[in-house]
Amino acid sequence: MLKELITFIESHNGISDKTVLAKLVSEKFRCVKDRRVYYTDSFAIRFCKGKHSAKISNTVLGLSVLHKYDNKPFIVCICASEKNHLLLANTTMLSKISHSSQELRVDNIRGSFNASDILHNWGGIDNIPSNFEKLFSIHQNYSFEDNLIRLVEVTNNIIPTGKRFELCSDDKFSKVMQSPERAIKFSVSSDYTNLLTDLNARTKAYENEILVAALIENVNLRGRIIEYLIAGDDAAIREGLINYLLTGKEWSFKSTENKLGDYSKQYPKYYTKTDIKTKIMVLASAPKGYNIDKMLEFLSEENSVFMIYLVGIDYTQKSIKTKLISIFQDKLIDNTLIQKHWAGRNSRGVSQFNGDAVKQIILNEDNVIDVPKAKLFLERIIEL
Repeated sequence: MLKELITFIESHNGISDKTVLAKLVSEKFRCVKDRRVYYTDSFAIRFCKGKHSAKISNTVLGLSVLHKYDNKPFIVCICASEKNHLLLANTTMLSKISHSSQELRVDNIRGSFNASDILHNWGGIDNIPSNFEKLFSIHQNYSFEDNLIRLVEVTNNIIPTGKRFELCSDDKFSKVMQSPERAIKFSVSSDYTNLLTDLNARTKAYENEILVAALIENVNLRGRIIEYLIAGDDAAIREGLINYLLTGKEWSFKSTENKLGDYSKQYPKYYTKTDIKTKIMVLASAPKGYNIDKMLEFLSEENSVFMIYLVGIDYTQKSIKTKLISIFQDKLIDNTLIQKHWAGRNSRGVSQFNGDAVKQIILNEDNVIDVPKAKLFLERIIEL
């Protein structure tokens, strides 16, 4: 329906009347009107008046109203004289809150955003209709609360809560730069086989529950549940999750500690942390990666190895495929984007993985590491 909406609006370029266009869209897609927002189960849209381009300063919507629709593509349509310009405006795509936001806090959602607060490019991806599906799949990795913390900080110049890791000694810098070689040695060791066997056994033990969890539309919740089923260590929490999946009875799953990696394991020669990342093979998605500063801090430790355990789920075939790779795996490193703007000012940012590349890695790729390329990647993120 989203593609149909885009095609329909583009077919009315030059209509130059937001009221008329809103009526046409509402009738065509049987939208429900909520004050200035028109919505269906598939999207929500706000129409604004423009002159000659998409660059307008109009106030678009209150943050508290956007909150209601942030779980579906939220589109702003700017009706200009010759063209209807479309922008995705979910909270991940907002740079700040502009209007009446002096009292904005995480426990007090206040203020509105202007059209000028909508990002026209997110991590190298242009905010244009052909990229809406990709951008929304990225947005789904972040909860409204994640974005609210960021918006409060950038809007009110609050001191950042993040911690930038500084490589304050040659020893720490050396350990970080040696981490690709450590990853190669670990990946051909019996310890790698042990870790892969361990994680695969955990996944197999909850295969049915994982397949059920894969049907959850909320990407953030879906990922956290599957990660906990595989790596969690609290039997009561796991039992609650399984009961929620089997009965559908409302149950609150609180976030676990926001740390690097979901699963830690110590070996005589290696200290491993593994991040579990879920990929629904039949859906477009761009999995959220890791916090750059936390990754660097860990890799500055003795014998540290940071791995990614990819869980590819095809619920149409009721199958699960897994892959255990280094963060320096050749195809993964080529498809790791650093989202500097999204994180706090006191942070190097977070990583984001290309979903198509993740799918290819799960199906085809080995754990090949190009050491010079990996070191260039490390140098680039250290300098951020």
